[in-house]
Amino acid sequence: MILTAALLLSLATPARADAPLPPVVDPSAIDATVSPCDDFFQYACGSWLKENPVPPDQSRWYRFDLLDEHTRAILRAILAEAAAEKTQTSPNARKIGDYYSACMDEAAIAAKGLAPLKADLARIDRLKDKRAFAAELARLHGAGAPAMFNFGSVQDYTDASRMIADSDQGGFALPDRDYYLLDDYKDERQAYRGHLEKMFQLLGDKPADASREAETVMRIETALAKAGMGRVERREPKNVHHKMALKDFETTTPSFLWKDYLEGVGAPAFESLDVSDPDFFKGFEGALTAFTTAEWKTYLRWTLVHGNVAMLPAPFVQEDFEFFGKRLGGQQELKARWKRCVALTDQGLGEALGQEYVAREFPPAAKARAKQLVADIEAAMNADIHGLPWMGDKTKELALKKLEGLANKIGYPDKWRDYSALTVAPDDAFGNLERAEAFELHRQLNRIGKPVDRGEWDMTPPTDNAYYDPQMNSINFPAGILQLPNFDLKADTAALLGSIGATVAHELTHGFDDEGRHYDAVGNLADWWTPEDGKAFEARAQGFVDEYSNFVTIKDAKDPAKDVKLNGKLTLGENIADNGGLFLAYMVLDRALAADRGKTIDGMDPVQRFFISYGQSWCENETEASLRKAAKVNPHSNGKWRVNGVVVNMPEFAKAFSCKEGSPMAPGKANRVW
Repeated sequence: MILTAALLLSLATPARADAPLPPVVDPSAIDATVSPCDDFFQYACGSWLKENPVPPDQSRWYRFDLLDEHTRAILRAILAEAAAEKTQTSPNARKIGDYYSACMDEAAIAAKGLAPLKADLARIDRLKDKRAFAAELARLHGAGAPAMFNFGSVQDYTDASRMIADSDQGGFALPDRDYYLLDDYKDERQAYRGHLEKMFQLLGDKPADASREAETVMRIETALAKAGMGRVERREPKNVHHKMALKDFETTTPSFLWKDYLEGVGAPAFESLDVSDPDFFKGFEGALTAFTTAEWKTYLRWTLVHGNVAMLPAPFVQEDFEFFGKRLGGQQELKARWKRCVALTDQGLGEALGQEYVAREFPPAAKARAKQLVADIEAAMNADIHGLPWMGDKTKELALKKLEGLANKIGYPDKWRDYSALTVAPDDAFGNLERAEAFELHRQLNRIGKPVDRGEWDMTPPTDNAYYDPQMNSINFPAGILQLPNFDLKADTAALLGSIGATVAHELTHGFDDEGRHYDAVGNLADWWTPEDGKAFEARAQGFVDEYSNFVTIKDAKDPAKDVKLNGKLTLGENIADNGGLFLAYMVLDRALAADRGKTIDGMDPVQRFFISYGQSWCENETEASLRKAAKVNPHSNGKWRVNGVVVNMPEFAKAFSCKEGSPMAPGKANRVW
């Protein structure tokens, strides 16, 4: 590939990665004109909120995002160096450099135009009847097209030591099935239809044809959405695990040749699989027969473009942004190309890039301190379970067994992923994306029938996030989250416990939330609760459902009936984890301060710093469009209620800030599960 001068400049001058990040507790973020007892979120974050509006290339802006920007700049520097180096000693360094530089070369992408799609579109066009769909869909799934349904691998919910094939609902592009079905989203549907028209026109179709094709895609996706299960229903584990013999599963979709699909996608032989939503596949069969071959071919063309739009010429990327970013998210500007290419490289070669990131940004001392925090939080959970007044001894014994079996993954995998089978070309951005998608699908399918690799991660090392895996029974903290302003080796204990300590405890609590509690110590879906204790849990969880369902995210000044509120059922698991996590972190702090209450820093005693650290973890501005979408699809509460919705349930908070009972942050009635 011949690099243009502009591309060479963009690769060689990454944004500064050494801009200072705020401390874990930032006094300058506080709005002292607001009482912490009236609105703690505004008190802890008010000045930060005023000084940090949502940037035009974002739909929301967290204090976390300062770290994300910092990390992106570091990754850009790594990638720019790898792209510029012509004699790489590391195959991975060569691949991440080539992937990034090909992505950045917009001139080359523009020059190729629609040529990368030509062969794929021609194969779709040659389909003669629906019996040929299965083999073609296998190829399209390997090319990253999110068509019809999802297929991969998952841990067997009856034997979590082994992997099993998995098939699930999918095939519709709007954020949730309700966008297709409810009157609340008719404006979004109309805008989406217009987006589809424009995308088909960009493919070269005449306006009249594009209008007809857009309507066809809307009808097919609506049929798939109707067949699917709602988000709240999917939060119940028993609703999304159905082990079936392959021969029985095939009878649910007799019009689809599964033998051809499985052979084409490269799946190994298997006799049974986990069907997440059997009713969806019954609906899928209905849609297969209801729509013509020509209509399905139109739909397949769309999914091919939608799945690979990131590496298509700029008009496709801009139109994709206009609808999904601007219309649905409220984002005003498309992110800079380098930011998108950093994200795409992380997506395609995350552990190769992550290995370089860890070497630069995650010293052994940070991993050791994080391990100690995890151990302290686990000890607090142990004590909490022992002391629960509503749980009987039999259930406690099994809860403690699950806690004992918990695996802690910190920083990065013990064994790095092997990318030797992935071909990356320095002048083929579209092909790199498709090959990376195929590589990942093959990796997923190659696990079917094999023992579980408990060392695998679902997040890349630079990721500023964390997760709990119920079937692995593991908590996972990438190196990317163990950075300022979340984590600082020099920070005082109170500040650390309010930020990263609460995050660790949050993930641990997920093992015992309304979903996690249905999995046992080794990850099998099993009911280890006595009926009495199960009912006690449900009653306490309902308190959170009722409480959070009344929290308003968007106020309608003219008509309170049109206020947008949180969905307490959708957000239940995260709300349990937020509340339980902060309580556990406080238990650790209380033990640490038992002999010495600690010194005042910046006018705050340790307990106040603990709560302010937690509050500032969730400082967030968000566009109204993003808030509206999040209320429908995000299982997390928004920043304000991740703060205020937790402290109102902690008498320790009211005591720390001398809040009188009956004040907004000390209502007197507290909900608690853990």
